[in-house]
Amino acid sequence: MNTDEININSIRAKANKLSEYIIHTPTTSLHSAVISKLMSGCKIFLKLECMQHTGTFKARGAISVASEISKEQKKFGVTAASAGNHAIASAWAARKLEMSAHVVMQSSANPFRIKAAEAHGAKITLKEAGAPLFAEAERLVKDEKRTFIHPFEGVHTSLGASGVGLELMDDIENLDAVIVSVGGGGLISGVAAAVKEINPNCKVYGVEPIGANSMSQSIMNGQPVTLEKVDTIADSLSPPMSLPFGLALCQKYVDEIVTIDDDFICAGMTLFQEEAKLAVEPAAGAVMAGMLGPLRSKLQNKRVGLIVCGANIDANSYSLLLSRGKTNIENLVSNYAC
Repeated sequence: MNTDEININSIRAKANKLSEYIIHTPTTSLHSAVISKLMSGCKIFLKLECMQHTGTFKARGAISVASEISKEQKKFGVTAASAGNHAIASAWAARKLEMSAHVVMQSSANPFRIKAAEAHGAKITLKEAGAPLFAEAERLVKDEKRTFIHPFEGVHTSLGASGVGLELMDDIENLDAVIVSVGGGGLISGVAAAVKEINPNCKVYGVEPIGANSMSQSIMNGQPVTLEKVDTIADSLSPPMSLPFGLALCQKYVDEIVTIDDDFICAGMTLFQEEAKLAVEPAAGAVMAGMLGPLRSKLQNKRVGLIVCGANIDANSYSLLLSRGKTNIENLVSNYAC
């Protein structure tokens, strides 16, 4: 794959193009005596992408792809296949650019996310996860001539996500490391490219659920891997496969990807709530768990950026996962003692 299309010039050009649509989300220091005690000498910065339009970073990739659609093709609108966040973002992007959206969502999708996509004007079709989901989106491309906005693969998807890393690096000087959650690779591929293009010495670490570790396996095997089964609470991090372009960018720019189990992802969510006063979804909880868990020994006395990627979760689910997280904080801390 030609990853040369992703460079500091194309990253900044894309950010400028999207600036009228995208929020430059805040970056803030984390002040927590509890976490400071664990992360000795570590200065932690939170990139609050959970405050982006639609509640996640996904708005960036969706508007990036949608803005490349030709005037002639715009009249047919867009489609997408998603468990939730990407469908919401695609519906939002279509509305912003005055296009129609007919998105395909998993039949198991949280009703909270279905309603959010509908609120942006999208027509919703529900299908089983996996092949049926994407097959329906392909049908809409064929029968309705819609443009498919991929959830995580492609030059413009990664360029859209790269704005997260660009803003972080412009806001905070001399970062030693950036931690990003990993699903299909759309976010980390873009963030890592921006970080490394600006500061090649800054480490980029990914955090992936053990039950959805397609990117880890793909890097290990040197080619895209499709999982037979996905098992994680972090539905935003649950694509069953990686794909060539995102994988190539991760191979080029990402230093290491670690895995974390769901109990510790919940612990990360709870710590975000208690120590940062942020209500986040599991995908964001993963970066906190990764920092305090498998990456802790590597980050002592470092300046670290955490990408807080999203906060689309309903109150009932959030309450249940916080309770699960509360019972697992001590295990997270003790299992990875430095």
